[in-house]
Amino acid sequence: MTGEDKPKSHGRLSVSASLKPRDLMAETPRLKGAWTARIITLFPEAFPGTLGLSLTGKALVAGLWHLETIPLRPFGIGKHRNVDDTPAGGGAGMVLRADVVGAAFDQAAIGTPPDRAKWPVVYLSPRGKPFDQAMARRWATTQGITMLAGRFEGVDQRVLDHYAVEEVSLGDFVLTGGEIAAQALLDAVVRLLPGVLGNAASTEEESHSHGLLEHPQYTRPAVWEGREIPPVLTSGNHAEVEKWRRAEAERLTRERRPDLWAATKAKSER
Repeated sequence: MTGEDKPKSHGRLSVSASLKPRDLMAETPRLKGAWTARIITLFPEAFPGTLGLSLTGKALVAGLWHLETIPLRPFGIGKHRNVDDTPAGGGAGMVLRADVVGAAFDQAAIGTPPDRAKWPVVYLSPRGKPFDQAMARRWATTQGITMLAGRFEGVDQRVLDHYAVEEVSLGDFVLTGGEIAAQALLDAVVRLLPGVLGNAASTEEESHSHGLLEHPQYTRPAVWEGREIPPVLTSGNHAEVEKWRRAEAERLTRERRPDLWAATKAKSER
C-alpha cells in the first residue's frame, strides 16, 4: 500500500458529502414517510431545476416528496479531488472511479432499506433498460430512490456490480451527463405520488397508462381556423365519447408506435 493510498483514502472517507437540501429544498418541510430522491452528481446546482416548478415544485415545497443532492467531488482523490481516471485498456475519455463512486453510494445508503424493491439504486446510462411508465409506477410505490448522474465515458463496472445498481436509459441517444435524464425520470415518478396531481383519474387516462398513446385533446373555441371539435365530444353521450377516445388511442398507437401496439395486442391475447 503506497503513502497515497492509505492517508488519502482515509482522509477522503472522512469527508461527508452534504445531504442538506439546497436552495428551494432548504426551506421545505420534511414529512414523515415522504418519498425521497437522492441524486449523486458532480453538479448539485442543477437541482431542483425544472423539478422546482409547477406541480412537482409545489409538491416539493409542501413536503409531499423530498430531494437531496450528494455532490460527488468531496469523495474525490488527492488535493484536486479527482473523481475519474483513464479507461483500463486504453481509449478516449475518462471513467468515474469505483472507489469514489462507491463512497458516494455508501453515503447515499445511510438510513435507506437495503431491499432494492423498496429503494432502487439507479445509474442513468444509455445502455440501460429503457425507462417507461410501468417503471415510473413501480418506483412511485417505493420509499425513495438513489440515482447516479454519470459524466465522462461512464463509471467503473465494478462499482455497478458491487452495489447491484440498476442501469436505466432515457432513450437511444447520448447526453453529456445524467442530470437532465434524472430530472425527467423524477418528474415522471413524482407526479404519480399521492396528492401531487390532485386528480388521480388524470394519470389513468394519459399516454402509456394502458399501453396506448393518448387520444387527441380539444377545448374552446368550438371552431378555430375553420377546424371544428369532433361532434362526438360535444354530444353529451359519455359512452360514445369513451368509445371514440379508445378508437383514436388505438389508431395513433398503430400509426406512430407499432412496437407499443404489438406489445399491447400480445398482452391482451394471453
